[in-house]
Amino acid sequence: MTREVLINAGAGEIRVAVVVEGKLQELSFERTIGAEDGARGCHSLVGDIILGRVARVMPGMQAAFVDVGLERSGFLALREARILGDADDISSCVREGEVVLVQVIKDPIGEKGARLTAGVTLAGRMLVMTPPMRDGGEPAIALSRRITDEAERAGMMRLGEQLLALDGITPGAGFIFRTAASGASLEDLGQDARALTDVWAGVQNKRKAAKVPSVLYSDLGPIERTMRDVVRGDVARVLIDDAVAAEAARAYCRQAMPGAQSRVELVKEPVFSLYGLEDEIAGLAHTKVELKSGAWITIESTEALTAIDVNSGRFTQSGGLEETSMAVNLEAAHEIGRQIRLRGIGGLIVVDFIHLAMSEHAAVVVAALEQSLGFDRTPVQISPMSEFGIVAITRKRVRENLALATGAHCPACQGTGTALSRESVALAVLRAVERAARAAPGRAILAEAAPDVAEWLNAYKEDIIPALARRGADRVSFQAGNFSRERFDVRPV
Repeated sequence: MTREVLINAGAGEIRVAVVVEGKLQELSFERTIGAEDGARGCHSLVGDIILGRVARVMPGMQAAFVDVGLERSGFLALREARILGDADDISSCVREGEVVLVQVIKDPIGEKGARLTAGVTLAGRMLVMTPPMRDGGEPAIALSRRITDEAERAGMMRLGEQLLALDGITPGAGFIFRTAASGASLEDLGQDARALTDVWAGVQNKRKAAKVPSVLYSDLGPIERTMRDVVRGDVARVLIDDAVAAEAARAYCRQAMPGAQSRVELVKEPVFSLYGLEDEIAGLAHTKVELKSGAWITIESTEALTAIDVNSGRFTQSGGLEETSMAVNLEAAHEIGRQIRLRGIGGLIVVDFIHLAMSEHAAVVVAALEQSLGFDRTPVQISPMSEFGIVAITRKRVRENLALATGAHCPACQGTGTALSRESVALAVLRAVERAARAAPGRAILAEAAPDVAEWLNAYKEDIIPALARRGADRVSFQAGNFSRERFDVRPV
């Protein structure tokens, strides 16, 4: 299968897509302008190592809240705090007012603060290092669950024992082998381990003089992180539509993965438009997903759970009701896994399939759903189908659901629907500015939008204008117009 990674580095946002045989399979996005204003679903904090202070210990919840410098305190559960103590009681692990080193493992979602762990890890290209967080810990080697070949696992464990004996590695540190470590030599692994040792030494040095709360380490930027985590041996090309971003990708390759540098290609056109992805991405905000047969699925997300309903519409299959239901359910099962990944849906997901009379048919549908979710890099669990056609899915929440992240409660329908947030509309305006500048090179561009959208654009104009100038739009002005939130006008003047 031809697998390609597309990176659209726009003026205010970096979007990454994974396309397999020409079909969109994964999507992520991260704002690069205005991320500090706390907008939902944008700049990721996952991987940040923070020196925080315990604000409150909750024995009844077996958890603590830690001030990490965000709007809401981070949540540290007992399971994630046990590395700090031996008891099965949060009060024996942390105390109120205590300074602790923690790492963000889940971004703030909705009204919930960031999820934290005291078990800090540092990710490299091939290895994840687990630094010693207290005296007496024994270094250990672990392997990614995606490495399934037993002979390969045994060989990696032997390499791991040799790795721990190398010079220049943090004493007491353990390592987890990532899938990218497959086929790597001890020399390659040692280089990765020593680089992580240097990073950990930097964290320790910053800690000595840091105020509380303070960020001691942030993970790689979105371009480098994509190269590290997404680009594997099965990726044929990495297409990037911005020269600065392409050079950042190549620079990371030269440092950590030289063999991939030749696969990075700079394209002159916006790569998402080149592959016809913009309309499909816009459709991810809609609840209804049409299937080729004429059937459809509806996806409704709330803070608590996501409900997915399968509808046959007017589609009929020769052979009767059971055959029709089976055909629609199979088509839906293959699409549901893709939609879950693209929309970033996490937590509890309840799928209501069309009722099937035969249990063996239900098993086939669940197997198709498992296959569809098998491409997911996020941990997923699936229940059997109930007698009512219900399948429950749990998927680890790593980012805000796309619909919730880009939307806000719509006052016109008293909160029963959503409208695009001003930040999402502002980013759409910037993409329209780039298109207008390409269509009319050398012309000044005027962008008129709803007052709150124009206000946001002008507030970050010092960051936006240089980014647009690199993309050929060096004369741009933003004005408030008589528009509803989701409408705007961009034109040469």
